[in-house]
Formats: sequence, C-alpha cells, structure tokens
Amino acid sequence: MSDLLESPLHSRHVALGAKFGPFGGWAMPLDYGSVVAEHKAVRDGVGVFDVSHLGTFDVSGPGTIDFLNRCVTNDLAKIADGQAQYNLVCNEDGGVIDDIIVYRWSEDHALVMPNAANAATVIAALTKVAPAGITIVDQHRDIAVLAVQGTTSDEVCAALGFPVGHDYMHFAVGDFHGTQVIVCRTGYTGERGYELLVPAAIAGEVWDALMVAGEPFGIRACGLGARDTLRTEMGYPLHGQDLAPSISAIESGAGWAIAWDKPTFWGAEALRAAKAAGPSRRIRGLVATGRGIPRPHMSVVGTDGEVLGEVTSGTFSPTLGKGIALALLRTGIPEGTAVAVEVRGRQEPFEVRKPPFVTPGVREG
Repeated sequence: MSDLLESPLHSRHVALGAKFGPFGGWAMPLDYGSVVAEHKAVRDGVGVFDVSHLGTFDVSGPGTIDFLNRCVTNDLAKIADGQAQYNLVCNEDGGVIDDIIVYRWSEDHALVMPNAANAATVIAALTKVAPAGITIVDQHRDIAVLAVQGTTSDEVCAALGFPVGHDYMHFAVGDFHGTQVIVCRTGYTGERGYELLVPAAIAGEVWDALMVAGEPFGIRACGLGARDTLRTEMGYPLHGQDLAPSISAIESGAGWAIAWDKPTFWGAEALRAAKAAGPSRRIRGLVATGRGIPRPHMSVVGTDGEVLGEVTSGTFSPTLGKGIALALLRTGIPEGTAVAVEVRGRQEPFEVRKPPFVTPGVREG
C-alpha cells in the first residue's frame, strides 16, 4: 500500500498493531484486533476513530452560503451560524455524486466535509461554478479528523477542556495548548459523540491525550471495520454502495435531505420528476432470520425465486448477533416480507425491516 496516503496518526496505528486497508486512496486502520470488541466499546462506552481520510475544504467570500445553497440539495438558509447540515451533491440525473456535511461559520464562510474518494471531484465541481469573490481551499492534508463516539464521549472530551453538551449537528471551538480545535457534535455510529477537526501537526498529541483521558472509561482505538458495522446497524448509507451517481437520491431514501421548495439545486429537475413518478426501486433494510451474513452485490430473491434486487451494504451485527443489510429492492415490498439472500450458493432467509436496526443514542442529552 505504498502508493496510498497516510494519516498524520499512521505511526500511532502501527504501534497499536492495526490492520490496514485502502479507503479512498488512504491507508487507514481496519481494526486493532477485534471489530466486534471495538464495535461494543462504542455501543457500551467510548471509542476513538481516525477518520482523517475524510475530505475537508474551506469556502469563503461574500455570499458563500447562498452559493453553496444553489448547489446542494438541503437548505443551508435553515441553519444558523455554528450549525452543521447533512447534504447531497447530485448530478443532473439526480444521482448522488457525494454526501457531505456543511459546517456554517457565517453567511460568508463554511467548512465542507466530503468523502475521501470524492473530495477532489466535489471541490472541482464547486470551483468550476464559483462566482468571483468565492475562494475554495482544499485542507484535506492539513486537518485530521478524530471521532470520539459513545456514551462517555462527553467525559473524555471534557477532560481535555473541549466544549461539550452542545446540540446535535452543532459545533463549537475548543483549545488544545493554544491551538484551535473544532468540536462537532456529529458522527457516523448512532451513538452520542463528537468529531474533532484538528490541525494535522498536533493530531498525534490530541490522540495521545484522548487515550489517556479515556482510560478510566475503557476507551478503545477503533478501526473503520467497526465504523462500518455501527453505521449499518443505524441504516446510515455509505457512498459508493448505498449512495452513488447511478442511484438517485429518491431511490437511496435520502429524500429527507432535499429541500423541495428551494428554487434550484443540482439535479433538481430530475429529482422532482422522479419524486412525482415514484421510484421503481428503493434502499430497504434486511435482517437475517437464519445464520446468513450478507455482503454487497448478493442477490435478493422472493419466496418464488423472483430477483427483487441486490444487497448494497451487508455485515454481521455485533449488537443483534445476526446478519443485517441495506439492499436496493423493487418498490412495493411490505415491511416484514420474507425474502432470501443468495449467500455463496445458498438461499439464506431474511426479513424486510425498516432501519435503524438498533435503538440510537445519537440525540440523547
């Protein structure tokens, strides 16, 4: 993996015995020995993830929010300074180029976090249409992102003097030995938590401090394997699997992130037409009623053998102790319907369920 980018925390992961994998051009930790133990640490206590492969770029200049609002699907005019908003960047066909979070500093300043693999694409697309006076600066290599997630995440962050307790999808500015750290009440696990945006130069010091502060709470370093099982239990989509340029925002079930009354946004015409017509397929949840563990691209069939669609995300749920999946299925299949997933030549029984598959704690407090 010598051609992959490395996180500013790479040496810490090596020292902890991490197993690495490629994520959007970066070598990132998959796990530190046990995905299940890391998953349960977050559900029951606290874990810390290095997600520095996520993109970060700064947008500034007169009318920044208005400019971004003409591009993304959600309505940035509905959030105040110091709030964050989930958004989609769509193509003209309504497919999802990327899902992003926009952090609003002011009318004239925002921070945008795309996925690693799509960061350059999103920056290029916005730069191409940015009006005079708008500046877009790629900070992907300058900012590390640490996700402190779990029921005792407040205590760990507070031990470092960071502001905690702000509402979900809000952010505040903290200080680490004189250096600014952005403390965002966001995450991808379904549990209460914070994402810390840290200058890359001090990322190692912040990581070390978090591990010391979290020791009384049983903190664990967690890899992206656990991040995937945690987000799948919540039904959170992953771009490239459940969201994609070839899957419309309507089909992905992300219509809630579209401000339909906005005059314009990328893909608006196609998405409005798709909404009016109704989708022929949609992302749904599946839970195993047997022992099968689903994986992406496995076929989903009905009891009569008819192909209904395919799995987009599938894994073993450590919380439920069984297989779960998100799948792109034809519409009109009621919740509770018995289906089968073709797992290595066998038809394993599943049931159509509405995510989340576990009770979320993300908005508590």
